[in-house]
Amino acid sequence: MLLVLCVDLDDDLGRKTGFETPVTGRDAVEESAVALATADPEDSDVNVIFEGVHLYDELVAEGESVEVAVVTGEAAGDVAANRKVGNEIDRTLASLQTGEDVRAVVVTDGAQDESVIPVIRSRVPIDSVRRVVVRQAQDLESMYYTFKQVLDDPETRGTILVPLGILLLVYPAAVIANVLDLPGSALGLGSALLGLYVLFRGLGLEQSVDAVAERLRTALYTGRVTLVTSVVALALVAVAAVRGDASLALHSADGPGAPLETVAAVAYGAVAWIAAAGLVAAFGRITDEYLADSFHWRYLNAPFYVIAIAVIVRALSAYLLGLGFATLPYLAAALTGGTLLAVSSTLAFAVAESRLRPTTS
Repeated sequence: MLLVLCVDLDDDLGRKTGFETPVTGRDAVEESAVALATADPEDSDVNVIFEGVHLYDELVAEGESVEVAVVTGEAAGDVAANRKVGNEIDRTLASLQTGEDVRAVVVTDGAQDESVIPVIRSRVPIDSVRRVVVRQAQDLESMYYTFKQVLDDPETRGTILVPLGILLLVYPAAVIANVLDLPGSALGLGSALLGLYVLFRGLGLEQSVDAVAERLRTALYTGRVTLVTSVVALALVAVAAVRGDASLALHSADGPGAPLETVAAVAYGAVAWIAAAGLVAAFGRITDEYLADSFHWRYLNAPFYVIAIAVIVRALSAYLLGLGFATLPYLAAALTGGTLLAVSSTLAFAVAESRLRPTTS
């Protein structure tokens, strides 16, 4: 016995018509095709079901023992859809009143539906697979219609039209800049925007940027201190860059020094401001953790670590620059003091956390 099996992997039939699947029998299958065509004439699964009915009639005319059925999956995903198709095939096979071996002829509308063929083959041997291609798809009119449908999709429209629009705006921007006797930055700016957009889309950064924006929005509306302290910390880092540059200019007034001295000069001028930025950011994070009832004593290590690192870097950079007060004993004392501060804070807060940890009965 041959089973003509029409596959609707994303369950357009069930979602758009309310038909319970699997649908078995020529009359029921034809009725479901008419219902789907009425609900959505553009759905390609309409052609699949009608092709199943047509194939059933051809095989019956040739004297074959035939049955036709429609099985559907789910729109949620491949695994769930394949599992549902398998279950409906099992139910269809169980409903066939025949003592003959059953073989299948699978009818689909493309490669996506054909991905379920291994699931079908695990339950019934497959004689052939027929893919339904609408004949009008070869015409120019249908190509235009398909292109129009693609551009109606928001995701496709953003991917194709936005870079094209930016590209077309580059030349007018350059002409306007030339007429207004402006610098040739317009063309460069347009090209840079296009390049950034292409990189943005190519690297798939949309979700990352959306996640960052969502975190910022959440922090803003839930009163997180970290949002303010982060802004202050960034401002302090900017000041640190300025101070590092000023320190470099001061210590290289007699000419450029060795690379190590250059790094030391920048670090000497910037380290105090960077440490201040680190302290502000750390206290903001500690405050938010405390307010969220997720505070741990070890979080208090961060400010002490920042101070310890700042003391060590400041002393080392002063020693490398040969400043008068930065003698070898001074450097040794700074290194020892910074190390002891970090170790002491770690031990102290570890003991505090172990002693003050709430006990559970």
